Amino acid sequence: MDAFAVALSVGTSPVSYSTRAKLRLAFHLGVFQAGMTFFGWLGGTTIEAIIRNVDHWIAFILLSYVGGKMAWSGFQEGRESYSSDPTRGKLMVLLSVATSIDALAVGLSMAILRAPVFIPSLFIGLITFMLSATGLFCGCYLGRRFGKRMETFGGFLLVGIGLRILIEHLFIEL
Repeated sequence: MDAFAVALSVGTSPVSYSTRAKLRLAFHLGVFQAGMTFFGWLGGTTIEAIIRNVDHWIAFILLSYVGGKMAWSGFQEGRESYSSDPTRGKLMVLLSVATSIDALAVGLSMAILRAPVFIPSLFIGLITFMLSATGLFCGCYLGRRFGKRMETFGGFLLVGIGLRILIEHLFIEL
């Protein structure tokens, strides 16, 4: 659902993304979700303590950075939210990592439980791809319909997701 919300937010930007660009971002979000689950499982318990202590902070910082830029841009007429295309390059990787860090913990949990990982990872990736593509298409529609207000909303949504991840992890650890 985090990937869906990020895709929805990216879609609200006034930039018109091609279908290919939307599918590229959705694909990468899905691949990172599946890959992080698998790599978490491979890492097993060896890196669990390290990741568990910082994953929520990393996700919060990355999503707040991107969301803050987006919200700020939404308040300023004629200013674009992204200096580069979020469906390509570093920004695409940043968004993919930020939304998939929790999947690493899922993979770690699966390793601890000695659960199989291949099929679940595949399903996680496919479902994330479908939800992300849906979010991008819906976001583009909403962005065209409501303009800069949706871009501002999308930015606040990203910051909110980052904050939810942070609060959820901080209170779970107590």
